[in-house]
Amino acid sequence: MDLHEAQQTANWTRYVPGQRQGHYESFFLRANHPSRPLAFWIRYTIFSPHEHPERAMGELWSVFFNGETGEHVAAKKEVPFSECSFARDRLEARVGDATLASGRLRGAITNAKTGGTIEWDLSYAGDHTPIFWFPLKFYTGGFPKAKGLVSLPLASFMGSIVINGATVAIDSWVGSENHNWGIKHTDYYAWGQVAGFDNAPGSFLELATAKIKIGPIWSPFFTPIVLRHDGREYALNELHTLLFRASFSYFHWNVATRSTEIDVRGVIRAEARDFVCLPYYNPPGGVKMCLNSKIASCELDVTFRRTGERVRLVTAHRAAFEILTDKTDHGLLPAV
Repeated sequence: MDLHEAQQTANWTRYVPGQRQGHYESFFLRANHPSRPLAFWIRYTIFSPHEHPERAMGELWSVFFNGETGEHVAAKKEVPFSECSFARDRLEARVGDATLASGRLRGAITNAKTGGTIEWDLSYAGDHTPIFWFPLKFYTGGFPKAKGLVSLPLASFMGSIVINGATVAIDSWVGSENHNWGIKHTDYYAWGQVAGFDNAPGSFLELATAKIKIGPIWSPFFTPIVLRHDGREYALNELHTLLFRASFSYFHWNVATRSTEIDVRGVIRAEARDFVCLPYYNPPGGVKMCLNSKIASCELDVTFRRTGERVRLVTAHRAAFEILTDKTDHGLLPAV
């Protein structure tokens, strides 16, 4: 697969209806208020359990994060796959009555547990090319078992979101359009993203720290990072850059890595109150817990090795920070 083909097919659905191999696949949109700790996350998902394609479903998720009040509203709806559609040659998805097409999304959900409601009617646009988590050769094989990309970095959103009857105007909130899929969720990871830093609104960061279980043995952590800054892309995702130091906990993440071009050291952090806990079905069986925040802080120190120039990129509350885990010692209860 060459770069042009990868870009053209970035949002093509990988799931084949009726396949017996388990599968999950999500198209998700997220954005932050330009200056306040407010954010939204909306996710259109396929879930098909391994060897049971007759139980395939569509999942519709939405969270509105309010870091000013500390009250976040989360909701999820499950729909039989017969009431969904996902195009295999373009970005076009429908989960029940909720729709997503390139540049437009509409929908509504009520949280069955809390009664909280979220409705959205949004448009978005941008002209940046996709960002790939891994070298392109990894997008056409069985490894890794979970794959992802940013199909539209630095997307600008307009429209409205209605939270429990109160309308929030979305006026030039900046975020991203994203696509991920696989036959199982990565066993343990932290994922992060910054769509515009406070002091560098044109810069974009995508990163993860993850490890997988092979039988009873855990792999070491690996940390792919892609940074776009000042008109250039720095991809630290080859094998020799993946195993540099990174660690995360509840709810603090340290990263230190380097390539031939740059050294990167960073911290992403948030408080427990900035997260919601979302249960994700896993195609092989069981449930993973996603601790999800879109209002985390990030400080990133970048040194350009050829010139010695140093840049600090910061944001107070515009970073995405997710942790996927089997554990329950984080103290957060499922929000849906």
